[in-house]
Amino acid sequence: MKNTIRVHQFHGGIHPPENKKQSTGAPISLAPLPSRIILPLQQHIGLPADPIVKVGDRVLKGQRVAEAIGRISANIHASISGTVVDIGPHPVPHVSGMDADCLVIESDGQDEWIEHQGLPDYTQLAKPELIEYIRQAGVAGMGGAGFPTDVKLHLGDDHIVNTLIINAAECEPYITADDMLMRERADEILGGIEIIAHLLKPLHIMVGIEDNKPQAIRALHDALDKSHLNLDIVITPTKYPSGGEKQLIKLLTGVEVPSGKIPADVGIVCQNVGTTTAVYRAVILGEPLISRIMTVTGESANHKQNYEVRIGTPIADLLNHSGVDRAQMQRLIIGGPMMGITVTNEQIPVIKTTNCLIAASIHEMPPQPPAQACIRCGMCEQVCPAELLPQQLYWFAKGKEFDKARHHNLFDCIECGACSYVCPSNIPLVQYYRFAKAEIRKEDDEQRKADHARLRFEARLARLERDKIEKEERRKQRAIEAAAAQAAKKDAAFNKAASPATNNPTDAGVPDLKQLKSNAAIARTKLRKAEKALANAQDKGLDGIETLQATLKQLQLKSELAEKAYTEAQQAPAKSAAAPETDLKQLKSNAAIARTKLKKAEKQLAAAEAGGEGDIDALKAQVVALQAKSADAEKAYQAADSGTVSPVAIDTSALEAEIATLQGKVDKAENAWKAAVESGSPAAEKMAAGVEKLKEKLTGLQAELTQARSAVQPAATVDTSALDTEIATLQGKVDKAENAWKAAVESGSPAAEKMAAGVEKLKEKLTGLQAELTQARSAVQPAATVDTSALDAEITTLQGKVDKAENAWKAAVESGSPAADKMAAGVEKLKEKLKGLQAELTQAKGHLETNAEGKAEEAPAIDLKALKQQVSIMRTKLKKAEKQLAELPEGEDNASLMAEIEALRARHDAAKASFDAAEADKIAAAASEGIDLKQLKIDAALARAAVTKAERALSKAEQESKQSLETELLSIRAKADKLNATLERFSD
Repeated sequence: MKNTIRVHQFHGGIHPPENKKQSTGAPISLAPLPSRIILPLQQHIGLPADPIVKVGDRVLKGQRVAEAIGRISANIHASISGTVVDIGPHPVPHVSGMDADCLVIESDGQDEWIEHQGLPDYTQLAKPELIEYIRQAGVAGMGGAGFPTDVKLHLGDDHIVNTLIINAAECEPYITADDMLMRERADEILGGIEIIAHLLKPLHIMVGIEDNKPQAIRALHDALDKSHLNLDIVITPTKYPSGGEKQLIKLLTGVEVPSGKIPADVGIVCQNVGTTTAVYRAVILGEPLISRIMTVTGESANHKQNYEVRIGTPIADLLNHSGVDRAQMQRLIIGGPMMGITVTNEQIPVIKTTNCLIAASIHEMPPQPPAQACIRCGMCEQVCPAELLPQQLYWFAKGKEFDKARHHNLFDCIECGACSYVCPSNIPLVQYYRFAKAEIRKEDDEQRKADHARLRFEARLARLERDKIEKEERRKQRAIEAAAAQAAKKDAAFNKAASPATNNPTDAGVPDLKQLKSNAAIARTKLRKAEKALANAQDKGLDGIETLQATLKQLQLKSELAEKAYTEAQQAPAKSAAAPETDLKQLKSNAAIARTKLKKAEKQLAAAEAGGEGDIDALKAQVVALQAKSADAEKAYQAADSGTVSPVAIDTSALEAEIATLQGKVDKAENAWKAAVESGSPAAEKMAAGVEKLKEKLTGLQAELTQARSAVQPAATVDTSALDTEIATLQGKVDKAENAWKAAVESGSPAAEKMAAGVEKLKEKLTGLQAELTQARSAVQPAATVDTSALDAEITTLQGKVDKAENAWKAAVESGSPAADKMAAGVEKLKEKLKGLQAELTQAKGHLETNAEGKAEEAPAIDLKALKQQVSIMRTKLKKAEKQLAELPEGEDNASLMAEIEALRARHDAAKASFDAAEADKIAAAASEGIDLKQLKIDAALARAAVTKAERALSKAEQESKQSLETELLSIRAKADKLNATLERFSD
């Protein structure tokens, strides 16, 4: 026998009637197999377990049906074999009386186990692995609140265990589950103690047991005295609540656990004897925690004894098996009479912490008398084992002064009920303490949520502010770079236009004084406007001053160059224009290339007709087009070689159509290849090779087009067809990139910001090309050319309408709108109209209307009305986008809208620059002919008014005077038409 240890004392305590002998007369027996079990997902302290089965699944005995979530949680296992029939709310043994989520399993009567076996030698396992093994078995404390056992065994390096205490006190009346367990299964208790000692390595092990259990004490000595462990059985006097964790520690060691601390903080770990048995069965036998020893007692029960009950068994099954007389039963209590809870629903299940079921008669437990006023006797303070002030805590809880209750160590209360037991006023003190604890926990939880929300909000504000600053810096940098690039492009175009040798190859060396003077005037006008804009921005402290300064420097340089060119041209002697020379070598090469392509196409057509494969009609059309090109090229070469006829310009319309078709194929193939790469398709490599071949073919055709255009030098005109093609291609890329970026913004893709930067770069490039085209067209008044500016503007406007209508139609399709079909028809009509305008533009560029003398009719190069309309459209779109930005809520991410505003501002500035340049040209041209545009507008307006007046008079005149009025009207209308025609040459 081990040494007998002197016990200490703890404050307070009571000696209620024990009533333990009722249930110790018979040995432990197995409870009957339940027809169904109800497994609450929270049978322990911490987070509830998460179900891993679903309704309809068949499970076996010992199978895990819910897994632990987080550090403090425990697994749940099926205690029978059967089928899961429900997962949802169900009554559970809780003081609140509320329902909780449960798993309901119907038994199949087979009670079939899963395959299981214990560890052959647990000492060979690493400690973390052994603790995880116990965690998987779902072992939790079985004598108190159900704290997960693996958490107590997995202490950190900062906790050194000096003493392991095994709680065998079982101090509460009526309960004898641990007593009978120690009598009959002391060997299993010893096995569990050895496993726990192996994990914790304590210096001393103490088993605390009350002196009212002599048979259990003898059984423990018989089993534990043989152990090699430093283990002592300590017998304590019978006193309630000596089984409390902190009270038992004080009894056995004299150490008091500080308020707010746990026993591990003072080097002590405490485990219940039922828990040690569960650890033994999990490690040695491989059985998860699916049953426990439970006392069924009370005067209403005919068979008062302890049963081994499956976890989840409804208490109605136990009442029936124990022969409980419902008529005699006054109260049904789960747990002991001091700390248990009264229940009324017999379908409440047994859980891991259920140790007793009392079916009490009215004589045994009469109704609680009504509470009286507190008489301040102080008896509650005398019996409190936690050395609290129950009376003060009662007043604080009743007055909802929860902060004061907290400061008086309310959470040190173990809710033993000793204060309520001795209260002469019958005040339910424990219920007040439970209420106060629940309210404090609720307030703490709300405060934690509020603090967390505040921290998140502050972090978000800081992040938004950082993003705003970074975006503004990036925007300024982009604006400076764009202004510099735009100025460089404009300078290049301006220098090209200002050079007479470049703009007019036929008049090399002969400066165009009129054009140079106009260029100088335009440069001065733009310089003055830039100076005013900079001064205004500096006065008002606006953003973008750096950009305006950079623009001003570029305009100053441009103005100086224009003035210099004009001055030098005035001083230079006139030179005779040299006639263009014909390049016979180039024409011969063109004819050879055309013949080679024609032969190649004829071979492809013959092979397709022989094999019956391929698009034969397309090949025939290609052969016809190539025959025409070959004939034209041969004719041009023969005419130039004979020296009798000037070279004939080569028709490149078929080649342009072929290039446009191939460009579409390249774009389509490239999109398909990108999609294949993103999806990880194995065909991506082959598709890449196909794309490269198509691009090589496209490059060859473009080179051929360039060569064909350079074969014959146009007289007194600037060839902008290549620039037109490049602008059209780039416009398509801009639209495509913009749509992809908008889709990324709507889907919240993280790549949206990079895509926005790419769209900006494309738009800047497009704006530069458009400005270059405008500059090139305005530099020289082309002869033998057709004015297509109005048609260009109409196509641009219609393209915007098509894009807008197409986006609206796609949104209607996604939302399932019934108007989608009608919208689709409208989109098709707009596309057909757009195609017609594009075909008209191509035809207008490819043909010239000649007058009776064989010379090309002169047409104005720029339509001021169309340009002004374009500026107005851009201004309206810009104001609309800026208004949307201003209406956005503060703090909302507006990166996409800011990017769109920047793009619109760039397009507006480009259109305004084109309009200003064209307007200056018109003013200069009118002034050179001695015409005052202002007076001309007034005269035209007066003429239109006179026409209107004469028409009204004509409608009122009598029949006899109608003839004279008609004559007068014709005279006035002819004058008005002449004035309007003159006005249209110079103004909108």
